[in-house]
Amino acid sequence: MNDAVAPPQLSFWPSTDVGRVRDHNEDAFLVDKKLQLFVVADGMGGHAAGEVASNLASRTVRDVIAGQREALVEFEQGHGGTTRTDLLRLMESAVQQACSAVYQEGVKDETKRGMGTTLDALLLVGNRGFIAHVGDSRVYLYRQGSVHQLTEDHSLINELLKRGRLSREQIEKLQYKNAVTRAVGVYESVEVDTIDFDVLKGDRFLICSDGLHGYFEEAELAKLFAETPEDQLSQRLVELSNERGGKDNITAIVVKVPDAEAGVDRLAREVNLKMEVLHRMPLFRFLTYQELVRVLNITHVRTFEPGGEIVGQGSDGDELFIVLTGNVQVESSGAPIASLGPGQHFGEMALIDKAPRSADVRAIEASSLLTIRRRDFFDIIRKDHAIAVKLLWSFLGVISERLRNTSRELGEAREGKRPPDLADSILRAFEHEDS
Repeated sequence: MNDAVAPPQLSFWPSTDVGRVRDHNEDAFLVDKKLQLFVVADGMGGHAAGEVASNLASRTVRDVIAGQREALVEFEQGHGGTTRTDLLRLMESAVQQACSAVYQEGVKDETKRGMGTTLDALLLVGNRGFIAHVGDSRVYLYRQGSVHQLTEDHSLINELLKRGRLSREQIEKLQYKNAVTRAVGVYESVEVDTIDFDVLKGDRFLICSDGLHGYFEEAELAKLFAETPEDQLSQRLVELSNERGGKDNITAIVVKVPDAEAGVDRLAREVNLKMEVLHRMPLFRFLTYQELVRVLNITHVRTFEPGGEIVGQGSDGDELFIVLTGNVQVESSGAPIASLGPGQHFGEMALIDKAPRSADVRAIEASSLLTIRRRDFFDIIRKDHAIAVKLLWSFLGVISERLRNTSRELGEAREGKRPPDLADSILRAFEHEDS
């Protein structure tokens, strides 16, 4: 297919190929320029059933989303009651209806029973992106010179890797390495991963089947994005996949958001700053880019004028605060304890502990702070096991450090070396080192 342009000047280049081993192509892709919807599906089932599943699922997703055009327009224009959550539910509903349609087709035709498909759908609405994902096809984001995998494979290999039961060196020896743990249409319903995120000027996306991504590492993909003209990239990736074996059908859609007219725009600066300060925090240091995006989605920005109270000593609190811009001062009984600037944070224990605040904090100058509420923090832990393990492990590290410091202080106090320093204790309650 030739390149095409979707409003507002969104460019895309799809390519698909049967590969070097298979005798027919069970992959399907769908592009709806008006909806700005991009779908890749990798079918399975034999006797052309995989091809039926992937095409039926893709069309059903498109039809369901197309039926909610007014909601998409409302969200993009910022009026009406449509929210990010509504669009994420729409994406999930579209895949669930596709799952039911494929399953029912298999029930009607015995030769197609048990057929299924992976499915990745990327919907761009204004400056937000929405992904629905089932299986081991992938969505990658190329941003500012780096490639980030935005989806997590629902595959036997990935499950074994996460559980530490398989090393990457053992993958090639695995007999059922292409087995997926979730698929659209095998059963009447399926668990769907959804994610939404900020879309920045100049972002590029790759939606592809495993017949392509199985031959590339992220570092090589980043190099190819940087060095290959956009209108040639999807075809080049297909060619390389064939050169390296072509053991499966190969499908890719490359999508480009137009570049900013003059350098990095305001939204890009804001998102980059938020991601940077989150990544520097010990609590979030082990998260992947995809996981940081999920955390970023539960944050809120609050602004304070000079002298404005952020928290009061003795008050109830349920928020972690991270300084984005400006400067804030920590005080106890009116006495200054510390000054915190961009990238520093306080109140992380409020995410798990309902104890009253141990100090006052106020803005020294006009300041903006990123906040995370306790209920949102627990919600993301409940929904994402991988993030939960990393966050709770990090929290254990923070608490262990504080226990060691407290034990050392008590020991020094007993030995008469020095009395416990209340100011130090309060300061540590609000700030700890990033290292």
